[in-house]
Amino acid sequence: MNKQIPHPDPENISLGCAVITVSDTRTGETDKSGQLLQEILRSSGHSITEYLIIKDEKLAVVAQMEALCQRDDIDAVIFNGGTGIAPRDTTYDAIEHLLEKTLPGFGELFRWLSYQEIGSRAIASRAVAGVYQSKLVFSLPGSTNAVKLAIKNLILPELVHLVLQLRKN
Repeated sequence: MNKQIPHPDPENISLGCAVITVSDTRTGETDKSGQLLQEILRSSGHSITEYLIIKDEKLAVVAQMEALCQRDDIDAVIFNGGTGIAPRDTTYDAIEHLLEKTLPGFGELFRWLSYQEIGSRAIASRAVAGVYQSKLVFSLPGSTNAVKLAIKNLILPELVHLVLQLRKN
C-alpha cells in the first residue's frame, strides 16, 4: 500500500514528553515499558521532561495528568499501565473523563494492530488518546510489546503533526 501523507510536517522538531508508568509493583529497575518509551522517544530526537512511576490509583493518575499538562516544557504525556479491566486498572477511568477531545482512531488502530499480534485478547485493551489542556495524552497498556507497537506504529509517526495542530491559533 502506498501511504501518502497529506501535509508533510517539518522535520527535526524536538518535543518535551512525560512518561508515566502506572503500576503497583514496578520500580525504576523493573519498568521495562517506561524505559523503552524513554529510549525510543530520545532516539527520535525528543526529550523526556518527566519520568514517574505512580500507583494504580485513580486520584494519583488524575493529579499527575493535571499537574503535567500545566507545564510549558511538556507537549505530550504518555501513560503506560492500568488500561485493562481488572479491578486495579484505573488509568482509563481516570483519564477518559478529563480529555477535552479524544482521538478515537488511536484506540481503534491500536486494538486492530494488537489483534494481528495477539488475537482476540486485544478486546481487553482500553488504550485511549486525546487532548487535555492543549497537551497530547496517550494511555497505553503496560506490556512492553504493547508499548513498542503503539510508540513505533502510531505515536511517533504522528506526534509532531498532532502537536503542531494543537499549536495553531
